[in-house]
Amino acid sequence: MKAFAPMVAACALLLASPVLAHDPDAGDDYRARPLTDEVIYFVLPDRFANGDTANDLGGYPADRLKSGYDPTDKGFYHGGDLKGLTEKLDYIQGMGVTAIWFAPIFKNKPVQGPPGNESAGYHGYWVTDFTQVDPHFGTNAEFRAFVDAAHARGMKVYMDIIANHTADVIRYAEDEYTYRSKGDYPFSTRGGPDGRPINEGFAGDADASAENWAKLTDPTFAYTPVVPKAERNVKVPAWLNDPIYYHNRGDTFWIGESSTYGDFVGLDDLATENPRVVAGMIDIFGSWIDDFGIDGFRIDTAKHVNPEFWQAFVPAMLDRAEAKGIPNFHIFGEIAYQSPDAVTAARVMAESGLPYALDMGFAAAAQLVASGKAPPIVMADFLEQDAIYPGGASTALGLPTFLGNHDFGRFSMFVRQNAGTDDPDELLARTRLGHAMMFTLRGVPTVYYGDEQGFISDGNDQLAREDMFPSRVDFYNDNDLLGTEATTAEDNFDTAHPLYRLIGELSQLRLRNPALKHGLTTIRGFDHDGPGLLAVERVDPETHQRVLIAFNTSGESIIRNIEVDYRARGLVSLSGTCPASVAAPGSVQLDLPPFGWAVCELVDR
Repeated sequence: MKAFAPMVAACALLLASPVLAHDPDAGDDYRARPLTDEVIYFVLPDRFANGDTANDLGGYPADRLKSGYDPTDKGFYHGGDLKGLTEKLDYIQGMGVTAIWFAPIFKNKPVQGPPGNESAGYHGYWVTDFTQVDPHFGTNAEFRAFVDAAHARGMKVYMDIIANHTADVIRYAEDEYTYRSKGDYPFSTRGGPDGRPINEGFAGDADASAENWAKLTDPTFAYTPVVPKAERNVKVPAWLNDPIYYHNRGDTFWIGESSTYGDFVGLDDLATENPRVVAGMIDIFGSWIDDFGIDGFRIDTAKHVNPEFWQAFVPAMLDRAEAKGIPNFHIFGEIAYQSPDAVTAARVMAESGLPYALDMGFAAAAQLVASGKAPPIVMADFLEQDAIYPGGASTALGLPTFLGNHDFGRFSMFVRQNAGTDDPDELLARTRLGHAMMFTLRGVPTVYYGDEQGFISDGNDQLAREDMFPSRVDFYNDNDLLGTEATTAEDNFDTAHPLYRLIGELSQLRLRNPALKHGLTTIRGFDHDGPGLLAVERVDPETHQRVLIAFNTSGESIIRNIEVDYRARGLVSLSGTCPASVAAPGSVQLDLPPFGWAVCELVDR
């Protein structure tokens, strides 16, 4: 990477330091570590490590349309499992990771989809049995072994959960799936306002009382739900097999009423307004806390569930965790959108009582700014919106920030698209810059598995879910990875990879500096008409540590005068190169290399 040697040299001190596994200040009890202090690693177990080839078929016949196993197809199971994930904890912890979040491991419908366009439930979001581990991934005993092994290392375990829907089992006798609204098809009649009266006495779904919902006995108000004979008892717990607990209104078109009441791409949409469903979901997921002592939930499709459900669910889960001796249980919802703003997440959090959300706005801002497509003012403007979250700007400290994921695509892909270049040196440099932003700006950094090995997806969804073990998928294996000559056709657990090392050192930087974990943000400088400077100051309220963080999103060196707290007289370089003293009270001059950054502790002298 000769073209960007100054930036590499500026980080040499950081890169030479050893990585620490977890915060020594938290003591021996990892439970005491605040959720703001975590570094999260998100992984799809099926695509990570195959520790037991005997479970590749999940106990099903050796037919890809029955077992879902076909390691040559990007939409089918590939063989990764919990045993493999457990065996790779050294590798994961070597990056300074303190919490592992993995895609759902509940038993899934192996295969679904129209003939000729089938795919498998390798991703975990087509649940049939919420009480056991999918046999492709292992057993409940192996899940316990994984949790215990992670906890023994001081690492937390976050489960990915779904309350919005189950697998696609319910069909409609009408053989039509267009969404039918409550106005056109009220709960009170069969087939529309002029249809046969049904559900006599039901007062509507705004009345959450059990007495009211006991009067809803006929689910045929919009469509006539039909469950194929072979699947009538496939869901666990057993109450999930009754169509009365589903909306049965057809497929969502993502906005308005259908966003909450419609089937998510055909998946059976639960009637989460029904108190029986609320109690059932609380029991299901509370049991995983009780039985395994997990440390947090990422909630899939959270914005597609009515707010009242979360208002009951979240306190119940926090109470269960508290009773289990887990004081810092981390709950964050998926509130999906792709724009650099906080409004959508803040609104849904306020309405629902969700304490945190995956920071979609941060990902969008980082993709635009680190790639150079948008000026740094975009990130500055986004960070200044922190005050609108419920609880104010301090809430933003607990939002898991990320750069790319299994749904939208990998960060390096966005960098390549936005920067309009295939130059490997520039792509690697900008990808490094994005990771520096994620680890030093507010929020809880969340690394998507494979990013540390330079994976660069061709697109979103299935195209961004590569194998870490040797892949047999042509769509993956023809990609040029960043920072390595390897391909996904090889094993990719290289602890010498430049991005793996960078993530480890950035984890250590964050670990050792409380302002990077707990400090609120003051914008100190930004360019607004092209790539260039972004500078912020963060202050830890307890230790009063103050740090200045500056990034250069351009391909040219820049020298800038940046405002700092007037008490500052000296600077200590934590990452990158910082001057020894201020240029004048209230001002620091920084020299930033192309695509470089500096993290400077401000000290009074």
